Amino acid sequence: MPLLYENKSDADIQLMKDWAEVRQYIEKHFEKKPDIQVCLFLIGLNEFGTIREFEKEEKQDLMHVGMCTLLLGEYYEYDYTDADGWPHFKELKPMEAMFIKIQETFLKQKIVQYFKEKVY
Repeated sequence: MPLLYENKSDADIQLMKDWAEVRQYIEKHFEKKPDIQVCLFLIGLNEFGTIREFEKEEKQDLMHVGMCTLLLGEYYEYDYTDADGWPHFKELKPMEAMFIKIQETFLKQKIVQYFKEKVY
């Protein structure tokens, strides 16, 4: 087995493969290989449902929508959509502090799950 998979669990290996698949899908459609931030933005954009020019603050809001969407049920619940079409969420509980690597893995799992359920 290649060094990339050395000392990795089956779940870790599967996540690496699934994450690569998500990134390839996005790169194919947007001609840019994304990181987690770009994925959060695209999920937020998908949930917002309208493509237009966004200001910097709105782009941050889209990332927030993406994050809340990924954490629905566990940390957030949908509240309402305002007159401008922006979804709003209620916090159910604060996220516990995580080491950055654990947080990154957690978000990758949520992003992969989102893409499997809603995109492909």
